[in-house]
Amino acid sequence: GKPVGSFPREFKSRPRRHQFSQRTCCFGLSIAGALSDEISSQVNMAVDSGGSSSSAESKNEESKPREEKHLSHSNKSHISMKRLSDFATLEKFSKVHPRLSPLDSLMTEFSYLSYLIGRFWGRNEALILALSFTGYLLGIWDFGIGELSGGGDYNRQGIFGNDSGFLHMNDLALIFSLLSVICWAAVVGLFLQNYPIMRENTVYLMIGMIFVQFGQMRAHSSAPEFPYGSGLAEWVSIIVTNMIMLFLSIFVVNRAVLETRDVHVQERHSHPDPRVFDRAWSDHSLKAWTFSISLWIIFLNISSWFGSHTISPSPGELEFSYLSSFLFVIFGEISILFLLLIIWLPQFMLGSAEDRIQTFRAREISGEKTHLKKKEQGKCPVCNQKTVATRDPMGEIIMPCKEEGCIGKGKPGDGCQSCDSPIPKRVVCQNCGSNTPIGNHFGRSEVW
Repeated sequence: GKPVGSFPREFKSRPRRHQFSQRTCCFGLSIAGALSDEISSQVNMAVDSGGSSSSAESKNEESKPREEKHLSHSNKSHISMKRLSDFATLEKFSKVHPRLSPLDSLMTEFSYLSYLIGRFWGRNEALILALSFTGYLLGIWDFGIGELSGGGDYNRQGIFGNDSGFLHMNDLALIFSLLSVICWAAVVGLFLQNYPIMRENTVYLMIGMIFVQFGQMRAHSSAPEFPYGSGLAEWVSIIVTNMIMLFLSIFVVNRAVLETRDVHVQERHSHPDPRVFDRAWSDHSLKAWTFSISLWIIFLNISSWFGSHTISPSPGELEFSYLSSFLFVIFGEISILFLLLIIWLPQFMLGSAEDRIQTFRAREISGEKTHLKKKEQGKCPVCNQKTVATRDPMGEIIMPCKEEGCIGKGKPGDGCQSCDSPIPKRVVCQNCGSNTPIGNHFGRSEVW
């Protein structure tokens, strides 16, 4: 009847109430430590055997209804959600050539994102897509109106004022334009309301969208058949506006999300078992999400080009193309789909943990302390001399290539990134000459 006390305190499982408070971080799941629970439950069976089992059962029965109160119906469905590490990696490209294996990893992540979208996108996401499509359609609609196909009144321009061109449109075209503006205002409002941790970054992305569209309009205003008949000035407007977009999306939004992900994994998913920690890193991979930003920018440029190209000729030369207007709506809606994915995924991954989307530098300025693992240099287990092996914050060990004249690196047992030569699994210390496994060159927490 006496509990076994030979195990150290850190090996004993925590109370269920404490476990429940920590299970709200990975991809918005209610139980994020499913794998670590499996490991701890095995230790718990060995530790709490005997008389302590009856007390544990009574505690479990007491805490059970309490947990059920906190778990909503949607959160309970998250428990059985598949993780990225549960998906089998595709091998279509690696069969063609081993160097194409990163494409297999990327396609695996995209298939996983498709799974998440199909399961967790609901009414809010459908409403955003419907409103954006309606906004595009109302803005380009010309059947039975003839405002766009007729070229409008080129003697009037502007939005505000009694003589503005906007107020002197056809009545039905004016109504549709105002309804389109309302739809887009609702889309922005839904983005800001439904994804709170991405509000600041949503504003940055919206500003980038405006710059890209302005660049296309600026280029088409002086070269209606852009890129045909364009000069340096037209290309400069396209390049400058896209550089602003790249700065806001890649160097601001993408960097902030990735660095917040790093803090999130290292602080909330740290585990003494490196296998569990490595799985947490792989589950929080954002390669496909980062690639989606590039796709979003591409489709946004294509949509903006079709929109500007449709109405850019002067009224006497305008041959209104319904195909171009149709493609403007289609590519525009695809760009909104990627924008929704870019804003939704960080909220889904990090929102329940209430992490702020900030870069490391922004956290330092705000006075927020972060305990991040740094790059670790290997040390000889015999003489404690530093060796050439290194371990990055994700736990991956890297060794330089041993081939003469090669400056490449790689994982032990794999091929060099430059010359494909095998990377050794053992390290010869230059100080004492000992030949030891590479895993012994890095510190490990004591077992007992």
